[in-house]
Amino acid sequence: MRRVLMAVVILANAACASADAQQYPARPLRIVVPFAAGGASDVVARLLAQKLTESLGQPVIVDNRPGAGANIGIGIVAKAPPDGYTLLVSSSAFTVNPTLYSKIPYDPYKDFQPLTCVGSSPNILAVYPAFAAKSVKELIELVRSQPGKHNYSSPGAGTTPHLSGEMLRIAFKLDLRHIPYGGAGPQVQSLISGQVPIGFASVPSFASQVKAGQLRGLAVTADKRVAALPEVPAMGELGIAGMSGDTFQGVLIPAGTPKQITGRLYADIKKALAAAEVRERLITIGFEPIGNSPEEFAAQISSDIARWGKVIRDAQIKAD
Repeated sequence: MRRVLMAVVILANAACASADAQQYPARPLRIVVPFAAGGASDVVARLLAQKLTESLGQPVIVDNRPGAGANIGIGIVAKAPPDGYTLLVSSSAFTVNPTLYSKIPYDPYKDFQPLTCVGSSPNILAVYPAFAAKSVKELIELVRSQPGKHNYSSPGAGTTPHLSGEMLRIAFKLDLRHIPYGGAGPQVQSLISGQVPIGFASVPSFASQVKAGQLRGLAVTADKRVAALPEVPAMGELGIAGMSGDTFQGVLIPAGTPKQITGRLYADIKKALAAAEVRERLITIGFEPIGNSPEEFAAQISSDIARWGKVIRDAQIKAD
């Protein structure tokens, strides 16, 4: 009798879940962004929120939950009900933090279902325009000739720009000290003023300043140039191997969300990314639109965790 009752309960719960999925969405959705308003993840989330509001017929609200290197916002979504009403738009912090921190409030594999990578952007190495080095080669030679004299900046410890800087430092055995800032805004001001004349950031963070001549882009951490800054060479093009590294912006939902809902959300996000104005906006701010499948995005996440994990261990970086 007990087994029969358990079977009835399971079937009833399944029927309720199926009914909820068929009626989805019946109320507003929220997209949690684990960073402050105005950053790249926030821009991507707001682009998607506008399009999803149109396609789903329900308001989609962006909820900024910054703090603890993105762990607060990511942790909120990890614990949210798997009902399709809470989504996460995160950068590569999602894949960096599992190695960077000794303890995080989520399991990147067990707590989430990846939906798609919206876009990705390589990082960029840029310098103050009056800085002596005019190329990556000259920069390496200069730092080697003046050990202990030079620093480089990033928007924060543990960010992919920081890790790209460490990749260059380790690869060429440079005596180069890292100066972390509390975001790309103060970092840009420091570079423009020449306070710390060498910096790594994501392409969207430096693109407008490079175009305006306020910064000189030396290279992007990719095998080929990017559309947003076609005048800046790629590390691969310069013959510098092993320096590829990017920052992605992706959409994830809590694990266990019904397939009917994940399928609907994925289809609607793909449709949004196909819109000319969305693609143009992403390219303008420095991202290559992607929109890969959930399976492809899951493989990308796994690869990123392994890649950035190695850099973090090699550079002996810890955030706590």
